[in-house]
Amino acid sequence: MSVRVLIADDHRLFAEALEAILAADDRIELVGLAGDGEEAVRLAEAERPDVVLMDISMPLMDGIDAAKAIKAADGEVSILMLTGSNARSDVDRARKAGAAGYVTKDRIAAELVQAILEVAGR
Repeated sequence: MSVRVLIADDHRLFAEALEAILAADDRIELVGLAGDGEEAVRLAEAERPDVVLMDISMPLMDGIDAAKAIKAADGEVSILMLTGSNARSDVDRARKAGAAGYVTKDRIAAELVQAILEVAGR
């Protein structure tokens, strides 16, 4: 059974690069692509992903608030925060919001699929 993944990132080219990385792995099924936090919350509710890849910095609703809303609606979903920063304050805010993990964007290619499988318990 594949891990259902939702991508939430406002940088379209980066989101499409993530999509390409994930499409190459048959253990992962991409169920949606959100361009802002509000859309991520709506898509998570509609698609019920196993894992949400959530950018911290997004318009309308940031990734921290979106993560809180998604976790409140579905305690089973795992949220993996994506960011260009590895600042301790961002890591702490992500954990408090219910994030299961944290990947910096510079390490995506090397670590993303493994991080998704780990937080999904596979």
